[in-house]
Order: sequence, then C-alpha cells, then structure tokens
Amino acid sequence: MKLSAVTFVAVAAAGLLAGPSASADTLKKIAESGKITLAYRESSVPFSYLSGPGAPVGFAVDISNAVVEAVKKQVNNPALKVELQAVTSQNRIPLLTNGTIDLECGSTTNNTVRGKDVQFAVNYFYTGTRMLTKKTSGVRNYADLARKKVASTSGTTNAQVIRKYSRDNNLDMDIVLGKDHDDSMLLVDTGRAEAFAMDDILLFGLMGNARNPAEWTVVGDSLQVEPYACMLRKDDPQFQALVNGVIVSLMKSGEFEKLYTKWFMSPVPPRNQNLNLPMSKELRDNLVAQSDKPAQ
Repeated sequence: MKLSAVTFVAVAAAGLLAGPSASADTLKKIAESGKITLAYRESSVPFSYLSGPGAPVGFAVDISNAVVEAVKKQVNNPALKVELQAVTSQNRIPLLTNGTIDLECGSTTNNTVRGKDVQFAVNYFYTGTRMLTKKTSGVRNYADLARKKVASTSGTTNAQVIRKYSRDNNLDMDIVLGKDHDDSMLLVDTGRAEAFAMDDILLFGLMGNARNPAEWTVVGDSLQVEPYACMLRKDDPQFQALVNGVIVSLMKSGEFEKLYTKWFMSPVPPRNQNLNLPMSKELRDNLVAQSDKPAQ
C-alpha cells in the first residue's frame, strides 16, 4: 500500500506546517503539555532495550528520537521534554490509546487486528516466528515439540501463531506465557519449557546477550513473515504524516540504512554482540515502496 500525500508528509516532517491543523490531537497535546512520552521495551534487542541502568537504546529508539526532533520543530519548542515509559506486549496498546504514551516504536507487529485500535506508520522491519532452545534439547523443528511445553510472550502475535500451528498440525503443545521476552527465555533456561517461540530477530538478540550464548540456538522454519512499525493513535492524520515523513526521509536519504548497519551489522551494547544480519529483501523493497501494509 503506497503512501499518499507525499508532499504533505515531507512538509510535515520538515516542520513547515502552520495553523490549527498542525497542532490537532497528539501534536496539540504535546504542544500544550510541553512534553512527549515515548514508549520503550526493556528486552527487545536490538530494537528497544536497556543495556544497563538509564535510558533505553536500539534501532527503534533511534527512530523515535528522530521523530522527537521533527516534533520539536513542528511545535516550535526546542526544549520539549521527553519522558520515557516502559511498556510490555500486553499493555503497549492500552497505554497508547489512553494517552499515557504518544508513540511506540519497538518490536510491534503491524497487523489488521491491531489496526482496529491503533494506527501504524511505515513498516521498518520484517521478521517471522522461530524458536530459541538449548543446543542440548534436541529440538530442531516444531514436530520435536509435540506434547511438550513451549514458551512465548503474553500479548504477542507469536503466541497466537504457535498455538495455531500446534492445532493445525495436531502437535498438542503446552503453551506457557512469560510476561516479557526475558521471562520467556528464563522459562527455557530453567527447564520449565523446551523452546521459546518468538520473532527470530529478537531471539538472536536475546541469545547474544545470554550469559553463555554458545549454549543456545535458534531453530525451526520461519512462520508468517510480519512487519514491525511504529504505533500511534488512530484518526490523527497530522501526527501520522509527521511520523511517516521522518521515516520516509530516513529511507530516502540513506540514513535508515546507516542505522540498520549500526544495529544489525555492527557490535552493539551491552556485550558487543554483532547479529551480522543483512537486510532482508522485504525490508530493502520497502525502502522504495515505503508501505504501511499490515500482516493479516
């Protein structure tokens, strides 16, 4: 789905709109309060995570920060206060819709079900469900987990995907849910589950940050390619145009690819792991298409 109103988007990103329409809804809220509240995840490596005490870091955090700079220009407030709010897979949508947070850029799948409650910006990553397990487990694919415990994270599309796959293939998996990705990995580490089903890119990030990465492996066929995108409130065309404008500008200028290299092809904190993950065909195509098409 190609975005329309490209000229309007570019102008919004540059902060050149004026008048009442430029400060409607989220932008009006930000202008009047003098602050913007960004969501972050605590363990979505390398998108949005805590590498130690203090502020979150990651690929999606850098995109959020670029949006903040455009918002500062839009509301004419260089001293705009930036507040940070940790979110989980379960509470990220409620905290957005109730106004607690203004923007969530992390590891959130853009799909049609969520699109009924929120608006998504341009897709900035594509991934699929696979499994993280101990090398000693003997698990190589989903059939190895028949009638066994499989972890996933509460509130994620992956939990739904693995449940459906188990049902469709008569595997009778026992799905156990962690409250966040670290908790789900801990279920496997402590023997309460055989494998952790999640977006493959997050599994590689978690494995790299493990105490002993060599103990772990990512296995299984990739199920259902899904896009990640920043999430904002529905029916807010001015803020949507600004966020899309920032992302489109990064894609057109080459800055997006530089950020990708920084977080996926270079050592990242806290353990200086390098995911060595070249950009997928789906994402490279979207640098041109600039689509916000959801997964089904």
